Amino acid sequence: MINRRLGLFMVIILLLQIVTAACSSKPDSVCVVLDTGTENDNGFNQYSLKGARTAAAELGLSFAHAPSFSERDYAPNIDQFITEGCDLIITVGFLMGEATAAAARANPKVSFAIVDVAYFPGEGCDAAVADCYTAEGGLDNVTSLMFAEDEVGYLAGTLAGCMSETGVIGSVAGMEIPPVVRFVTGYQNGARSQNPGIQTLNVYIPNFNDPASGKLAGDDQLSKGADILFGVGGNTGNGALLAAHEAGMLAIGVDVDQYNTFTEVASSLLTSATKNIDVATYNAVMSFAAGELAPGIQLSTVANGGVGLAPFHNLDSRVPDACRQAVQAAEAGLTDGSIDPMP
Repeated sequence: MINRRLGLFMVIILLLQIVTAACSSKPDSVCVVLDTGTENDNGFNQYSLKGARTAAAELGLSFAHAPSFSERDYAPNIDQFITEGCDLIITVGFLMGEATAAAARANPKVSFAIVDVAYFPGEGCDAAVADCYTAEGGLDNVTSLMFAEDEVGYLAGTLAGCMSETGVIGSVAGMEIPPVVRFVTGYQNGARSQNPGIQTLNVYIPNFNDPASGKLAGDDQLSKGADILFGVGGNTGNGALLAAHEAGMLAIGVDVDQYNTFTEVASSLLTSATKNIDVATYNAVMSFAAGELAPGIQLSTVANGGVGLAPFHNLDSRVPDACRQAVQAAEAGLTDGSIDPMP
């Protein structure tokens, strides 16, 4: 009898261990490493954080985030979250690509999602491999959340090119990195689709958190005849939006609907070239919790609703029907592939 009871007790203990192990294998923590700037930047950081935090709260997962005051903080912030046992680490921004890839290779049991960085052979993994997002490539625990900035930039440029009265438009951009270049190039090509002779001014400023320099650059472009400015670079781009507002000109925001987030210039905002960043990070956390977050590139496009122009809000009455139709035609062309925003 004693042996039978002892045997039953051991079976119960074994079952409890199995159940505990199964439960412990479920993800329970999400961590976000922000880019430089502030977490309340009314843009990239804020909306990346918003989506991930909302999903974690809905799922009952623990959540943490870390600010980065300079590029030197990227790797230590990631390493700290690895030490703390984070199950999913989301890193925000192109400049975090190298630090994220290094951490992912060194910690294959940790899952990573990175915003605005894609890895290709020779660019993030060995040039000899066919696919970085495989065990051979070393990044089979990484999901890249990407956006078709060239497409939404093209839409913004189509509108600007159609509405410009001076034949000169401008853009004040942050660092000259691929996502920003795609925005600017798409914008310029969209404008030329409406006016092949339009003059497109642009400047890259190597900082996303320098509104003073952004305003100076915007003022300079306005002095050269630009009547619409596209601010493409966080707080730096916001300086250009302020310059356009103070000069009584039109402005186009970026990443989020800045009519709602940069209310100081709302009356001058024609639209914003939006990336649904919060939706992307929200979906990444949800997919991860369900065991469905696949390695590789997840691209948000005009066709799938991941990027697009914000409403015209209080400037709606100033947008001619011809310009609305031009934007609609551009949307259709981008969706069916007949328009290449970066030929």
